[in-house]
Amino acid sequence: WLPKAHVEAPIAGSMVLAAVLLKLGGYGIIRMAPTNISTTLIYPMIAMATWGVIMTGLTCLRKTDLKALIAYSSVGHMGLVASATLIQTPWSTSGAVILMIAHGLTSSMLFCLANMLYERTNTRMLIAMRGMHKAMPLMTSYWLIASLTNLALPPTINLIGEIQIMTTLFNWSPLTIMMTATGATITAIYSLQMFMTTQQGHLTKDSKETYPAQTRELLIMLLHALPILLLTLNLELIY
Repeated sequence: WLPKAHVEAPIAGSMVLAAVLLKLGGYGIIRMAPTNISTTLIYPMIAMATWGVIMTGLTCLRKTDLKALIAYSSVGHMGLVASATLIQTPWSTSGAVILMIAHGLTSSMLFCLANMLYERTNTRMLIAMRGMHKAMPLMTSYWLIASLTNLALPPTINLIGEIQIMTTLFNWSPLTIMMTATGATITAIYSLQMFMTTQQGHLTKDSKETYPAQTRELLIMLLHALPILLLTLNLELIY
């Protein structure tokens, strides 16, 4: 239901759902997992969570709807968070908290960027949004920041959270490295594909009259990118 809720919701609803409500769910798992989940149930739940990372990534590779692509990407990252919280170690919980904060900023930024393109093209189809670098060159830098943080480029906090989770899962079971590494590779592929599709190429006939980014839009992007940069430079701000 989550990707459907993301796609059908207005932009404010999508941003709040990705940045706040999903993190409340992760917080609930952290609080409830030590008492209400038996040891025997942890194994199939972690297997489903890590397998879900791969399946949502493969779904993103074939999505033509930009907002649906970002929604499924959000679900995949939350699969990593869910698997980390179930292991119940300090290292895994720390990684889950870091990734939740990083994902909240990145996913909200991507949804906002997608809505800016939708307002100008009246479509969410990737093929109809190509060449936006020529129409809005300044927004391309924010697209690049959002795409690179989404694929966990070093040294962003997204990478720190994912490395902590992948290390914890590997210590818990070495077999999990196959699923987490595959999921990380697929995430990098569809994130770069999303950036290249929307920014490069020739403008469509309907997009040639696209107006440039407004000041309020640039301010919203700055308020997303600045915390990501500050947390990357000083991770202790989370604690």
